[in-house]
Amino acid sequence: MTFGLELKGRRALVTGAGQGVGRGIVHGLAAAGADVIVNDLRIERAQEVADEIGGTAAAFDVTDYDAVTDAIAALDDVDILVNNAGNAGAEGFAGLGRFVDTRPSDWEPFFRVNLYGVLHCTHAVLPGMIDRGWGRVITISSDSGRTGEANMAAYAASKAGAAGLTRALAVETGRYGITVNTIALGTMRTEATEGLWADPDNPHAKQLLRRYAVRRPGLPEDAAALTVFLASGHASWITGQTYPVNGGISFAQ
Repeated sequence: MTFGLELKGRRALVTGAGQGVGRGIVHGLAAAGADVIVNDLRIERAQEVADEIGGTAAAFDVTDYDAVTDAIAALDDVDILVNNAGNAGAEGFAGLGRFVDTRPSDWEPFFRVNLYGVLHCTHAVLPGMIDRGWGRVITISSDSGRTGEANMAAYAASKAGAAGLTRALAVETGRYGITVNTIALGTMRTEATEGLWADPDNPHAKQLLRRYAVRRPGLPEDAAALTVFLASGHASWITGQTYPVNGGISFAQ
């Protein structure tokens, strides 16, 4: 038995991959030999990352079902879908705060991206995976959706919904050689959060890291490593699971 994580001949689509965790996952899949399609709302960001790995750029909005369906129909077969697009899309983290102080208009952006975006993309790729008898669907989520977090109720609920979808689809699609899993991330160091980590003496960063057993923020390559494994043949009997990649801020049993 060998343990090389070889994905040569597999075609992967990573959503929201123009920067941050998505970009790291793109590089991980490409290094394992996959042909990678880089999605982002902004074509220039998608193209920049695609150029880094010799892949293909595709700009579409995961919250628009028709746009997703048309875009994926125009692509070659997608063997591996990584639902990475998250948060509240272009709207950032609108609506965070005490749940009683928020309104449905605050909740909606999170569900459009974190739940409906996952539904749209997964719905578009599954028929082809079923026909070919092989597929991987991996959704990048948040530990807040697994454990809960104050002042992030709508965000956590949308992420938890995507994990519920993972479990349901695992039951539906396992017979076709398709696995469906979720990766729940802790606090990550990316372009979007660099302001928090740039100053090593930042008291807020220090306080946050004291909650982690491994006292550093997550890096895109931390998410990429597990993504590549779950996409590989070595993970063919693993499905319906939510895996924390979180530096030990919480534990799964």
